[in-house]
Amino acid sequence: MAYVSQEMKKELAPAIKGVLKKYGMKGSIAVQNHSTLVVNLKSGAIKFEHTHGEGYTQVNTYWIEKHYKGKAQKFLSELLAAMKGPKYFCEDDIQTDYFHRSHYTDINIGQWNKPYEVTA
Repeated sequence: MAYVSQEMKKELAPAIKGVLKKYGMKGSIAVQNHSTLVVNLKSGAIKFEHTHGEGYTQVNTYWIEKHYKGKAQKFLSELLAAMKGPKYFCEDDIQTDYFHRSHYTDINIGQWNKPYEVTA
């Protein structure tokens, strides 16, 4: 069963903040429903081409390589790796409807009520 605690968030936060700083991005880290680690990107130097429209996108973490290119793809891939951390595991088996992983990850570019701002 997927589970992420506030303590786990604190352990993963330095690596996540390091990736944000490396790319000049601002964002927040949260835990949702005790199972999902969420990073909300607020602003930064990267212009994301793949969006839902008004400066807001829920990133499909399984399709980063296909939907993003260049610096955006590199940033999102590094961010996802930092969010997973060294203790991450995924033993999901969709054919038998068995889901077992350390935790889920969500990346949001902007929020539904506050769009992402490009600062560069």
